[in-house]
Order: sequence, then structure tokens, then C-alpha cells
Amino acid sequence: MYNVFRGLCERLLRIPPDPEPPPGDEASTRIFRAAANYYKYLVCLWALTAAVSLLPQLIITLGLTAYLISGNFPSGLLWIALLLLLLVIHILASLFQLALVRLNFEKRWYIVTDRSLRVREGVVAVREMTVNFANIQNISISQGPLQRLLAICDLRVDTAGGGGGAATAHGHNVSRNLHTAWFRGIENADQVRQLIQDRLRHLKDSGLGDHEERRHPLVNASPDFLAALRSVRAEAQSLRLALGDLR
Repeated sequence: MYNVFRGLCERLLRIPPDPEPPPGDEASTRIFRAAANYYKYLVCLWALTAAVSLLPQLIITLGLTAYLISGNFPSGLLWIALLLLLLVIHILASLFQLALVRLNFEKRWYIVTDRSLRVREGVVAVREMTVNFANIQNISISQGPLQRLLAICDLRVDTAGGGGGAATAHGHNVSRNLHTAWFRGIENADQVRQLIQDRLRHLKDSGLGDHEERRHPLVNASPDFLAALRSVRAEAQSLRLALGDLR
């Protein structure tokens, strides 16, 4: 049943296929996925939300049903049927949200190469972010009480211009900060952070890993330009010698 729902959502929502690795060496590509306990975490949040929304309606439905039955109202059965129908619709909507929670968990990707990382999340609104290691400014790990119980963490990567706003690590009220990438619900956050830091350090030590950037800026200069520079240097040397003779 769920497989049918997943296939239907992939077609209707036009969910893109699995993401390609970001720029970098293919041999260095590492793919991380959210931990199984992250799905349990999402289910707990769904259950809390569903309980808060369904419980009042259930109480109202049962109370009004008992009142209408005891009062022997002529249209009581019609009202009871209507209340039960609304309750059933609410339950079906909650089950639909649960299926979306499962699909959201499955469609979450974290990919790291030797030069950059790519994060994709969401099914209704798909958000994909690619971060070059040269732009990373801060890497932090956060963990709430429920996450500690489930042994999962959120890894936050801030890039140039990021770090502002009222973003939080838990739940779904996180602001859409275009300068922040999240590795949500991973169980090896320390290892992922160390991997990114090691590769970032390697890039800085090797001139950001770009062979063209490490070359001398005059390597590709034209012969005429080099000749002009030599002429300027010769005149500057002659001028310095002349000034030395005047002292």
C-alpha cells in the first residue's frame, strides 16, 4: 500500500530522482542518510501533532453524540453521521501526513565530496543546497532531549553570510536560511564533522585544491605582455641606478 502511495506521490509531486554528487572527485564521494531513529523521531512529532488536533475533535464528537442521543432530537442521527464523517476525514488526513513523513525521511540526502557537499530534503517543497568548502565558516552539532534518547544529532554547516536569523535545530519551524545546510537526524555527526573539517583543511593547505589557482598568474600571459613587463623592469632598474649615482 505504501509503495503505491510513494509511486503516486513521485509522479504527482514530480519528485526529482536521486541527486548527483556535487563538484569534486567521484572517488571521494561519501553519501550519508538520516538514521533509522530519525524516522522514529519524526513519527513522535507527528503523533504529538495528531493527538493535539484529534483529541479535542474526538471529545466534541463523543459529547455531542451522547447529547443528541439522550435528547432524542429528530435530526440527531444526521448530526451524528456528520460529526463521525468529519472525524474520519481528520483521521485519514493524519494518516496521509504520516505517509508523507515516511516519504520525507526516505528522500533525504547528504552527499560529501573532497571539495563540496550537497543536501536535499523535502517532498512537497524540495530544497537542495550545494556548498563549496571554501565558503564554510562554521560547523556545529545540536541535539534535543528526544534526539539524545534516540542517539541522533543535527549537523549545521554555516557558509559565508550565514549564521543569522532565528533558526533552530529541532522540529520543523526552522527558517529557510539559504546560507545554512542541515544534516538532520544523523547518528554519526562527529564523524561527518571531522570528515568535512579534514577535507576543508586539506583544501586550504593545497590552495583550495584547484591546480589552476596554484599556478603563477603570469604563466598564461602573452609574449607581448611579458616583453612590456621586462621593459618596465629594466627602466625601473636603470632609474634606481641613476638615483644611486646622484647620492
